[in-house]
Amino acid sequence: MSSEPWGRVDETGTVYVRTADGEKAVGSWQAGSPEEALAYFERKYEGLVVEVDLLERRVRTTDLAAKDAMTAIGHLREQVAEANAVGDLAALARRLDELVALVESRREERKAARARQSEEARAAKDALVAEAEQLAVSDQWRTAGERLRALVDTWKGLPRLDRKTDDELWHRFSQARSAFSKRRKSHFAALDSQRDETKRRKEKLIAEAEALADSTDWVTTAARYRDLMQDWKAAGRAHRDVEEDLWARFRAAQDVFFQARSGAFAERDAEQRDNLARKEELAAEAEKLLPITDIKAARAALRSIGERWEAIGHVPRDARAAIEARMHAVERAVAEAEEVEWRRTNPEARARAAGLTGQLQDAVNRLREQAERARAQGNTAKAEKLEQELAGRQALLDQALKGLQEFGG
Repeated sequence: MSSEPWGRVDETGTVYVRTADGEKAVGSWQAGSPEEALAYFERKYEGLVVEVDLLERRVRTTDLAAKDAMTAIGHLREQVAEANAVGDLAALARRLDELVALVESRREERKAARARQSEEARAAKDALVAEAEQLAVSDQWRTAGERLRALVDTWKGLPRLDRKTDDELWHRFSQARSAFSKRRKSHFAALDSQRDETKRRKEKLIAEAEALADSTDWVTTAARYRDLMQDWKAAGRAHRDVEEDLWARFRAAQDVFFQARSGAFAERDAEQRDNLARKEELAAEAEKLLPITDIKAARAALRSIGERWEAIGHVPRDARAAIEARMHAVERAVAEAEEVEWRRTNPEARARAAGLTGQLQDAVNRLREQAERARAQGNTAKAEKLEQELAGRQALLDQALKGLQEFGG
């Protein structure tokens, strides 16, 4: 008889495997030695070990579905239970039990992962719906439209939820898109109508601009063209395919007028430059009257110059202030000379100035005496007050004396 830790062969050639429940006959061996019999049945056990190893590797390293894994484990468990093999069959059974526990653990993990994924998908779809509903009231037609299309692509990439929840969210999402599309369609329909009206308004503006093109009323017509331009801008834009042509016609009518005006202004400018040269000669003639020595002769000469000045006409606008300033300077000098002469020879004004000067001199003398008396009496405060008043009156007296001197006396 021959035996090993996990089995033995008896005198009749029967092969037994040892288990926790006792020995179990697994076969009969008549063709060779007991050792060869045990080796044969041990190789059968090793085949089971290989199958358990392979199943463990599949479960641990692949995405084998739990249902398929449990089926494979059950099938292998039956093979182990019914195996005619010699070896630690209990160890193989324990390994299969552990593998069942691992599959169950994986099943729970995947279940939890699916729950998390579902929750994340629900949150993501809620966010998509909320954003779509915000975009549904947007007036940014292009940006919002592109974003809604992007949201649809994002939605398609998310996992499905349970049918009821998924259908409810999709209904809200679809409603938001439909509301935006309806508003956008209505907006562009109104915009088309508005642009048709804009075209009609601009055609009227063009007709008026073309009617004014030959006008020679430069100021009034130029002002009207400015008003037409403001009306053009306020009218908005017509359809893209006609806007450029409308603008070209409108601008062409203005160009006819403004080119004609430019030609007329060029002639006017040449005339005004000639006028400027003539007025510069008159200004130089007037400036030779300075300084004024003979007021009567200067006034007569200035009158003659002024008459010739007025007969000349306009000069260029940018030179007008400077040339007129030269003449005004001479006119002021003559007027000031006349004023000085009048004041100098006016007896009534001289008498009034002399009377005022006398009054001020009397007041100064009186205040000086009062101040000296107060200081002599030791009344310093009164003296200082009188001296302040005296200083003010003295200043007025000095000014009056200066004015009196202008009368030559």
